[in-house]
Amino acid sequence: MPLASVNLVVGEEELLVERSVTALLSAARELPEVGEDHHDVPAGGLAVGELASLTSPSLFGGGGVVVIRAAQDAGKDVAEEISRYVADPAPDAVLILTHAGGNKGKALLTALKKNKNIAVTDCPKITRFSDRIDFIRGEFRRAGKVADEGGLRALLDAVGTDLREIAAACSQLAADVEGPIGEAAVSRYYQGRAEASGFSVSDRTVEGRMSDALEQLRWALATGVPPVLITSALAQGIRLLGRVGAAPRGKNSAALAAEVGAPPWKIDRVRQQLRGWAPDGVARALQIVAEADMQIKGEAASADYALERAVRNIIACRG
Repeated sequence: MPLASVNLVVGEEELLVERSVTALLSAARELPEVGEDHHDVPAGGLAVGELASLTSPSLFGGGGVVVIRAAQDAGKDVAEEISRYVADPAPDAVLILTHAGGNKGKALLTALKKNKNIAVTDCPKITRFSDRIDFIRGEFRRAGKVADEGGLRALLDAVGTDLREIAAACSQLAADVEGPIGEAAVSRYYQGRAEASGFSVSDRTVEGRMSDALEQLRWALATGVPPVLITSALAQGIRLLGRVGAAPRGKNSAALAAEVGAPPWKIDRVRQQLRGWAPDGVARALQIVAEADMQIKGEAASADYALERAVRNIIACRG
């Protein structure tokens, strides 16, 4: 990571921001001209004139390293002071700024980015499925491990979308699993959460696999998956059947994936799941899910029964 007298880390992804700041701090401490002082302060608590004090040489020489977090929270006068400083930074100090990158404090962010002497690191929020998969793959690569596609998807399904939890899970698996990390290894660690997710119930249901679907449903409920998440997964699975089924046959998976908001591998899987489904069957299945969802949210006497009945009736819509 490049190090300059002034470094700007921009983005909302807290884990990536923290890692970037840590890497910059480590690089700064290796510079002989930089003093040993290290200050870490929130921009919102910075007083006018304090930045000059923090970057001034100490009694032992060098201006040290100053981290100012959440620069978007800086008051107007402090923001102006930061802008003046970055135009002529101290030669024996390193300044690291973090900024969320939104509209708040946008004037300061724009001014900072215009300065060609500032090293900028972007840490945008990871929201797309494919980007999360790439992140997991990168975590395992950093640990010297390899995971197959099934293992990557199973981990994301089991842990969720929080990047810190994903990183912790990757670290644990990398330390304890010998050889490549696959779906079976992830499943052992997460006690059925990966296999028993709402999406696993949905996949087996739309494929018409009655016994497997009911088994996964019971596992999901037993391991604490909320019923509303299962109906949501069923609804998503059936909607994808309809949208992919209505697309032109010759349309490639990547183009269709961008259109419906699903990864290409999921489009290929849905095309296989479509065998045995007709448009009127998909419409009936959607109605069944909607009714089950209303029953569960209306505090039906038995959410488990409502879900099992829905699974059986959806499968009956095939063919």
